[in-house]
Amino acid sequence: MSWTRPHPTRRNPVWLMFQYLMRHAFLVALRYRVRGHKHIPQTGGGLLLINHQSFLDPMLVGLPLHRPISYLARDSLFPVPGIGWVLRNVNVMPINRDAASTASIRSALERMENGFLVGIFPEGTRSVTGDVGEFRPGFISLLRRSTVPVYPVGIAGAHEAMPRRSLWLNCRPVRVVFGPPIYRSDLESLCDRGKEAELISFVRQAVLDCQTEAEEWRREALTPDRKTMRAEAFARGDHPQKPAAESSS
Repeated sequence: MSWTRPHPTRRNPVWLMFQYLMRHAFLVALRYRVRGHKHIPQTGGGLLLINHQSFLDPMLVGLPLHRPISYLARDSLFPVPGIGWVLRNVNVMPINRDAASTASIRSALERMENGFLVGIFPEGTRSVTGDVGEFRPGFISLLRRSTVPVYPVGIAGAHEAMPRRSLWLNCRPVRVVFGPPIYRSDLESLCDRGKEAELISFVRQAVLDCQTEAEEWRREALTPDRKTMRAEAFARGDHPQKPAAESSS
């Protein structure tokens, strides 16, 4: 049972609760930072294409926004006690990741047409290394049949913060970058039959650009500044000695 009917711009109590709790946890544990989220308008439908590194990804992307995202998640998660209840109460739609069903595609299209943001992970599975993998073709029909803007999103560091098969959060820096929108006019010439590979390559490159920017930003957090290096050297007792005064002749 769902607490409230999904709304395109209003976050329900479950969404707000998770957003509040995760904001504080991620800021401290992951030194979470985000840029480019102002590209997302306060109203209007949109399709978010996101690289997939961790179970944390939906929360990492939704955290800075003041409106909900309707994610597509594999249908096998919905029967799981607890998890299924949460998914249904944060607007998640089930999908078979091996063969996107017509019903799932239709539901996503209807939501976007009604002003919702829909988020998908085109790789279909989490990356072990953090690199952006190949995109599965199941999402192409969403690109072809929708007229809403497409927003590429790149995540860096989540694969270290919560690797596959991990149940615990590791304190690793995470960065998220939202790219500028891709409009229907940008994709029009690539949506014809026979151009599937070109279409996938085009949108994958946009996501890859965001992920590369996020990874470079994350590496800055891993590189200590001079002040930190001096403090660490002093703690080890490696601080330089003052030169001895010259003796008078």
